[in-house]
Amino acid sequence: EVSEMSERSKQNVAHGLAWSYYVGYLKIVLPRLQKSMEEFSRANPNVLSCRETWKLHILVPLGCDVCDDLEKADSNIQYLTDLTETTLTRAGTKNRVYKHSLYAIRGGDNKLWHCAVEYATPLQSLYAMSQDECAAFSREDRLEQAKIFYRTLEEILKCSKECAGTYRLIAYEESGEAEPHFLSREILWHLQQQHCEEYTVQEENTPHTPPTTLDSAELSLQISSSDLPQPLRSDGF
Repeated sequence: EVSEMSERSKQNVAHGLAWSYYVGYLKIVLPRLQKSMEEFSRANPNVLSCRETWKLHILVPLGCDVCDDLEKADSNIQYLTDLTETTLTRAGTKNRVYKHSLYAIRGGDNKLWHCAVEYATPLQSLYAMSQDECAAFSREDRLEQAKIFYRTLEEILKCSKECAGTYRLIAYEESGEAEPHFLSREILWHLQQQHCEEYTVQEENTPHTPPTTLDSAELSLQISSSDLPQPLRSDGF
């Protein structure tokens, strides 16, 4: 009876998506990421010069606006190449391929920063649910669930020994104004912060967090203090 009530109210959407994303993808690929980065760096020593950025940068737009082509989302983001593929047999699929793409991010001074970056794909499911009337999933529901997804994923990864030091979550709220380089600016801030962390011994002043970048403390203030997701409305609004 409790299970049926939970299913009808869609209380576990974000929690389920976060756990599925971790168990079915991140837990598989992240422990292998460092080796791929090292292989690429040996062949291209001047590209990935800052080891602190040898991570998978996971974009978490809270509006769930996921663009399939990062180059189209922001012209300051250019595809460079793919890292070495990981091939595994999973769930009956022979030789399933997992891979990450490296991008060059151009800053305001035309300096290029390089990193592996991709969206958290489960956010596409949240967006699709908000567009499907059968899901009875409003825009407000989608935002609430996106925040819960981020917090849940953050907690899961913090407890994962296999994934320690291999990822960077970049949660942000999209700007209401048309900013052609909004996304590259968000990624650049995180890359620059990591660069400072690597050489922070003599540094006392660190960059200020841009207003669009959110951390878990801020998200905690914006959603229920309970760790459990709230029931979703089905009134169609």
